[in-house]
Amino acid sequence: METELSRQLGIEHAIFGFTPFPEVAAAITRAGGFGVLGAVRYTAPEDLARDLDRLHDLADGKPYGLDVVMPAKKVEGVTEADVEAMIPAEHRGFVQELLARHGVPELAAGEASGWRITGWMEEVARNQLDVAFDYPIRLLANALGSPPADVVERAHDHGVLVAALAGSARHARRHAEAGIDVVVAQGYEAGGHTGEIGSMVLVPEVVEAVAPLPVLAAGGIGSGEQAAAGIALGAQGVWLGSLWLTTEEADLHSPALTAKLLAAGSGDTVRSRALTGKPARQLRTAWTDAWDDAAGPGTLPMPLQGLLVADAVSRIQKYEVDELLGTPVGQIVGRMTSERSVQAVVDDLTRGFERAVTRMNRIAGRSAT
Repeated sequence: METELSRQLGIEHAIFGFTPFPEVAAAITRAGGFGVLGAVRYTAPEDLARDLDRLHDLADGKPYGLDVVMPAKKVEGVTEADVEAMIPAEHRGFVQELLARHGVPELAAGEASGWRITGWMEEVARNQLDVAFDYPIRLLANALGSPPADVVERAHDHGVLVAALAGSARHARRHAEAGIDVVVAQGYEAGGHTGEIGSMVLVPEVVEAVAPLPVLAAGGIGSGEQAAAGIALGAQGVWLGSLWLTTEEADLHSPALTAKLLAAGSGDTVRSRALTGKPARQLRTAWTDAWDDAAGPGTLPMPLQGLLVADAVSRIQKYEVDELLGTPVGQIVGRMTSERSVQAVVDDLTRGFERAVTRMNRIAGRSAT
């Protein structure tokens, strides 16, 4: 699965794997793909440095990248405490009532939340970059579109390519104008923050809009045949996230959540603002249903919603409250039916890709070489 972009980065397969787990990112890289560590959950720079150390050691000298979440426009002087103060008491009460209704225990006295996504606040993301550029990362991706111009310049000064996710051709054009090197066309089917256009429509639109910049296809891709389809539409590789959640190297800290993922079908996800305040595809649960119910107070904008629900999500995950337990995941969850190693997943992807290429060559009257 070689393309111009994969050759530029020195990887065997044009498979880009986004994951919050350094062990998974390293395993993707070792298998010939390109592991990308998600940084949004790291609030302390030393924690990110610890896991980048681990990723670097496990990657066996092969390339890897980092994914951050930061807005394109710089906002000065806004702290987490300032944002916390903006959360209405009505919403705090709604969270407590929902947890009580489902019998979710409190955290132990003095126990801090283990899930506190503040990495989309610019102050936190910039601290992450101060750490990241001390490592030989080859790609910096931003999940909220184009990062600020000074960040793009800083990355380029370090010889690092910059990627940005796009849910429409209009977004992709803005990325190109901002000096982005790679556009990730993420379709409606994808897990996490995603737009409203399906991958089959979106990918060729983005390819045309930003040519000759390389495009990665994302959303609804979990087989080699689907990867081949993305490349046939003009992409130079595929960006996969959900598929790695049920790998043996992933550490969800929740057997119950793993079981829910393995049992879920492609219709068991929903785009909801319940987790972050922006539409994000995730498992449908009583938690998402409650927030999407018109009788409730409604969700808050990012980053208020994420800060509001952080402790609640930690409690739900720690005590594995099944009705509320969920995670961001794409519609491809229906294919995630067994725990496999990262290497086995990559092998399956490349075999499927070869089958698709052979089939198309046969249709075209050519023998595969």
